[in-house]
Amino acid sequence: MTEDTITLEVTPENAGNRIDKFISDNIDELTRSAVQGLLEKGNILVNGGTVSKNYKLKNGDTVEVDIPEPEPMDAVPENIPLDIVYEDNDLLVVNKPKGMVVHPAHGNYTGTLVNALLYHCGDSLSGINGVIRPGIVHRIDKNTSGLLIVAKNDASHLKLAEQIKVHSFTREYEAVASGYFKETEGTIDAPIGRHKIDRKKMCVTEENSRNAVTHYKVLKQYGGYAHVRLKLETGRTHQIRVHLSYIGHPVLGDDVYGKAYKGIEGQCLHARKIGFIHPTTGEYMEFTSELPEYFISIINKLEKM
Repeated sequence: MTEDTITLEVTPENAGNRIDKFISDNIDELTRSAVQGLLEKGNILVNGGTVSKNYKLKNGDTVEVDIPEPEPMDAVPENIPLDIVYEDNDLLVVNKPKGMVVHPAHGNYTGTLVNALLYHCGDSLSGINGVIRPGIVHRIDKNTSGLLIVAKNDASHLKLAEQIKVHSFTREYEAVASGYFKETEGTIDAPIGRHKIDRKKMCVTEENSRNAVTHYKVLKQYGGYAHVRLKLETGRTHQIRVHLSYIGHPVLGDDVYGKAYKGIEGQCLHARKIGFIHPTTGEYMEFTSELPEYFISIINKLEKM
């Protein structure tokens, strides 16, 4: 192989550790998820052979890690209309439509929000997340509509990311959820981690997870469905979708954590409000997005049931 190869020797104090944790602790540029990806591709050998992701190390093991050269993949500017709610020299607040992917990835290299941002902003986007995710401070799913913030420079990006980290960022969503809520207001406090079997999914688990807190309030019930407002205290991947499914009320149309519904493309979930302290002025700013047409159409149908 032509990759950069790093060799690690397992000492008695590391014996019994999972291999993904051991490698990510010893090679700064590799996260545990990145290590797991390399294990799946056969880029990591233990004593000359491949091992599973949950392999537990033994004293004296020799671990060889082949780190591939990064694949060149530049996002290209595309003239795609953007719904910009606010913009200044430091940031933008964008209202993303349902069905738009935030940044290029496998299967979606064009038509993304990043492609549109590159056309609109040119070189004026933060570079902290690399060439494929310029300016992206946080994400919302492809089939989730609504507000997200984009940083135009690294200083703004760092300050905004810190607000998310310490939970001072305001993020409110609205959803149509399945089932009748006995408790019309509450908090879901349940840790979220990667699903053991289906690695594309997240789940509530105590193993290799991070704390996750979602506050919810039912706005109106329609027999077997409910219009719900949700406020994120943390921001884990798929948090609202996982948490609502966990308490038995999956988001309507969510075919990953619930089930698909005829006539509904993906989950009925909208990022309605976002609030933050401006990285330069120190002023608290808050923006609200009206419910999109698809969401209102579903509510109207429920009203007639």
